[in-house]
Amino acid sequence: MNLELSIEFFPPQTVEGIEKLREARERLAILKPAFFSVTYGAGGSTQERTLATVSEIAAAGHVAAPHLSCIGATQASIRELLTLFRDRGIRRIVALRGDLPSGMADPGEFRYANELVAFIRQETGDAFHIDVAAYPEWHPQAKTPRDDLLNFKRKVDAGANAAITQYFYNIDAFESFVADARALGITAPIIPGIMPIASFSKLARFSDACGAEIPRWMRKQFESFGDDTASVQAFGLDVVTDLCHQLINRGVPGLHFYSMNQSRLTLEICRRLGTG
Repeated sequence: MNLELSIEFFPPQTVEGIEKLREARERLAILKPAFFSVTYGAGGSTQERTLATVSEIAAAGHVAAPHLSCIGATQASIRELLTLFRDRGIRRIVALRGDLPSGMADPGEFRYANELVAFIRQETGDAFHIDVAAYPEWHPQAKTPRDDLLNFKRKVDAGANAAITQYFYNIDAFESFVADARALGITAPIIPGIMPIASFSKLARFSDACGAEIPRWMRKQFESFGDDTASVQAFGLDVVTDLCHQLINRGVPGLHFYSMNQSRLTLEICRRLGTG
């Protein structure tokens, strides 16, 4: 099976969190992921922790891909980060617009992710592999699905190599999005984002915030379990594994797991898929 796996972490805030992430990363390394990505807080609020985390991942011999958001940033600050990444052997970036932090009025010198992608290419040529975000169920701030698709095309046209999608559980939405992207002439790989389900209440909060749909049949089944965590996780494993099987059968180039700095569920899904 020629399937590329990748895994996302967020930068831990405490010494305990750093150790837990280190343990999770070491366990997940058995999957031989193409890269580990590390998120970046609104307005660069986790910049130092993101850099420390990707530096440790790279030092351990893995490919590390820091998220880089441009809202609130300047060309000078982005240029400095690009230099730091290159100095530390980092050659992959997930380029994002990012969110404007609460209380920050000025978005900075970049307004959209395509401007960040273009700037990275202008400054560094082909020094970095650039991944961008894609939204099968469209970005919650986009006016229409068509507008969101055109935004995606602008990022690819600016020089993005590939896209990683927001997580989803409706495979029809993903297939429709890919078909629409191909019809626009977008040929870049589109890698589905996969969210293992540890807690339905947390998933519901995430989904409400980012616009990812939880299909009604899934929601009703999860709600029927109440506080039965074991049943929630068992059902979640079945749902996500089946989703991954369907995606693999449709020939996706890879799967990108949103690990939430945990290893168990991702490892079990990959075991069931025969990839781990």
